[in-house]
Amino acid sequence: MREYDLTNSRWRKSTYSDGNGGDCVEVAHGVPGVVPVRDSKVADGDVVVIGAGAWAAFVDGVRRPC
Repeated sequence: MREYDLTNSRWRKSTYSDGNGGDCVEVAHGVPGVVPVRDSKVADGDVVVIGAGAWAAFVDGVRRPC
């Protein structure tokens, strides 16, 4: 399993965050080829690292109207 140093990563919270402790995710930018994802309420918790192509497909699917 590959490990990534995310110590200095810039995390961005989902724009769907309601600011009241709702369910939110954050993604880190600047890690080549992957997108680290974490629970915004547990910043020091586990991070899921997703391939950049898979993340792009996921975001595209979420943005499409049903």
